[in-house]
Amino acid sequence: MNKDDEKRVAARLARIMAMLCVRNTQLETLHSGLTPATRTGDYSDVFVVDADGRRIPWTEVSHIDDNEVRALMQEIVNRLYTFHLEANDPKLQATIERWMGAATKWDEPEIDPRMISRGQE
Repeated sequence: MNKDDEKRVAARLARIMAMLCVRNTQLETLHSGLTPATRTGDYSDVFVVDADGRRIPWTEVSHIDDNEVRALMQEIVNRLYTFHLEANDPKLQATIERWMGAATKWDEPEIDPRMISRGQE
């Protein structure tokens, strides 16, 4: 397989794995709800008032707690594990085909240099 074909296959695989293993997870629950209005465009004009009466700038608010991130990461790991082990299962193949159309509309993936550089530091 030539380099261009490798890139096409890797891009297709990355998109469908992101769709099935990351996008359609508890991330959707975390993403749901009302988005606050901002007039500045950077949310510097948005604040959250917590139960103790603290007025916290939106840009400093944690939008996901430790338990939520732990559950999200476990779900993603389980889905990636399932994807790798069951990739030839006809039911998973049908799911992949069903979602591939939506996933191919996403932007072209790029190499993330941060992943490569971390191992060399």
